[in-house]
Amino acid sequence: MKPTMPAHSPPSAAGTDPPSAGDLPDLRLREAEERLREAIEELHRHHVTRGGDRPVCEHDGDSCVANAVGNLCQSFLLSYGVRVGIGILLRAFKLARRQSYSSILDLKQLVSEKDLIVREEACRVGLLFGGFTGSYHALRCLLRKFRKKETPLNAILAGSVAGLSILALDDPSRRRTLALYLLARLGQCAYNSAKSKNKFHLWGSYWRHGDSLLFSLACSQVMYAFVMRPESLPKAYQDFIQKTGPVAAPVYKAVRDCCRGSLLDLVSLSAYLSDKKGSSSIKLMDHPSIIPCSVIHPDTKSCLAHNVAAASATFRKTFPLYFSLTFVPFVVLHLQKFLRSPFWSSWRAALGAVRSTIFLSSFVGIFQAVICLHRKVATKDHKFLYLVAGGISALSVLLEKKPRRAELALYVLPRAGDSLWYILVNRHLLPDIKNAEVAIFCFCMGGIMYYLEHEPDTMTPLLRNLIRRFLASRISNPSPPSNRNASYTYLQKLGAISTQKSHVSGEKEEGSASAKYNLESIPGL
Repeated sequence: MKPTMPAHSPPSAAGTDPPSAGDLPDLRLREAEERLREAIEELHRHHVTRGGDRPVCEHDGDSCVANAVGNLCQSFLLSYGVRVGIGILLRAFKLARRQSYSSILDLKQLVSEKDLIVREEACRVGLLFGGFTGSYHALRCLLRKFRKKETPLNAILAGSVAGLSILALDDPSRRRTLALYLLARLGQCAYNSAKSKNKFHLWGSYWRHGDSLLFSLACSQVMYAFVMRPESLPKAYQDFIQKTGPVAAPVYKAVRDCCRGSLLDLVSLSAYLSDKKGSSSIKLMDHPSIIPCSVIHPDTKSCLAHNVAAASATFRKTFPLYFSLTFVPFVVLHLQKFLRSPFWSSWRAALGAVRSTIFLSSFVGIFQAVICLHRKVATKDHKFLYLVAGGISALSVLLEKKPRRAELALYVLPRAGDSLWYILVNRHLLPDIKNAEVAIFCFCMGGIMYYLEHEPDTMTPLLRNLIRRFLASRISNPSPPSNRNASYTYLQKLGAISTQKSHVSGEKEEGSASAKYNLESIPGL
């Protein structure tokens, strides 16, 4: 059988390669500046709370309504643009694969309503992000005025209520997958928080390859579900796996029937084999003990040749997708950086896409190799073979960069949890609660927003920066009110320091900023 990874696995942004030795001082300086900015803002929040003053909304010059609507429109357009951009780039790859290069420049073929059906989905994604952002800002302002104080409870309540924006997605399976993904992220934040405070940590949490182990366990469940319980996976996910791999749907069905001891559907299986070379020599039975390799890959007698061809075909099929998921978000989210060095950014995006595609292709080849090897040494099939094969093939994640492994593990884990949830509900081991995914999503967003504002170090940089860019850009980078002191002038200078290319000018800017930075100017300190 053939494995695959999620159709929309989190892309490795074109600008997130591990820094070289020469870049480490700059990286450490930026991290120190970010921590200092957050510390000063926290000091001001505590001062306002201790002073008993009524908290002031951090959007000077705009009313609360205008601020909420502005953030709503900003996030809507940003997320809408990312989804449409990915669709257009995938359409261009499709036209190029047909060797119709001139049609790429024809807007009628490139973005026609008939061939590029992303408008509804892009609108729903935009409403999800924009609706959450706008309602979150509005609720924060409302809670400040109603409760007359700024506490972590405000962020939790606002995030939970704003989480109802997930209803913009009409597919319950997509809502459930997103809710479980955020549940995994919230668990990661809670665990990192407890671990940093020396309250709790799991055995083996300091293992070097613990993320790879988690990825392997998640893939075991996903690949078992795909072969034995495909209905437990989202339809789009099934289709992606089916189209990416080399094994036909009738063969998967025959494998399931064989493992369950059911009668094989000889009609559909014979119809599939009738077009294959040498299929006349294959003998089909109603109750075989195992489906042979001659049925799994009838076009190729050699298992090794079949596995190599499967990996090669997977690379050709998925490279356009990975490149689109890497390139488009980077351009939209980091437009200024892309405009400064477009060729270098495109090159790094291509390298990242190649690496991720090699990992996925290896996953497919290893999974197929395990299946064929089992048929060389065993005479009876078993459903748990596909669980083991999924875990072994997941070791190909070691080809990815270290930071990407944890991201992939936390992305696949909700897929595995979603499948397991469906199976347990189907077996009446768990209650089937309608719209449970909406409640989980709201709960998770309340916790995520708390950690974003009060314990940001517990979040991974990718998640923290993504939420700040899409959902909380004005919260994370508020404009300084007129009544704030010189330490906030210093905060504004931090961004200018990091962009200085000249060493001399950088020293001058740093000296000027340092002169303005004075923690003692904060009232009450």
